[in-house]
Amino acid sequence: MDLFVTLGGHHTVLPSLETALRVLFAVLAGTVVGLNRELRNKPAGLRTHILIALASALFTLIAFEIHMQFASGQGMKTADPVRIIDAVTAGVAFLAAGAIIRGRGGVHGLTTGANMWLAGALGLACGAGYYFIAFIGSVFALIVLIVLGKLEAWMETKHDKDVSS
Repeated sequence: MDLFVTLGGHHTVLPSLETALRVLFAVLAGTVVGLNRELRNKPAGLRTHILIALASALFTLIAFEIHMQFASGQGMKTADPVRIIDAVTAGVAFLAAGAIIRGRGGVHGLTTGANMWLAGALGLACGAGYYFIAFIGSVFALIVLIVLGKLEAWMETKHDKDVSS
């Protein structure tokens, strides 16, 4: 790691392995929630969700490192790591809004937009090292996307049969 410092980089507070694990878990969380969208051929699929979770984790790690860099000085804290949540939320919301389309038949892409927002939250959790929060969020996301998705499809089929009768 001294090579990075020699090239003008900074020492990181977190050990390299912990940093790599946080990034890896963000990629895995993005994969879990993005795979459902990919399998349904939605506009924002696997790669989009992985990149959102990865970017969120990186922003979180960078914010923590900058905070620790400034906080380790004369006890003055001039960097606020909580602001990263605002920045990531706003950035992902902007991307998610682009996935939402309003047409003659109604509004489409709301679930995809919400899923993108979730990928950002999972990335933030992984970047901060809150693996359990990311895990439980991923589990509930799968329940909502798969189980409730099947229930919703069944209800629509039942409704269509009732209307045609």
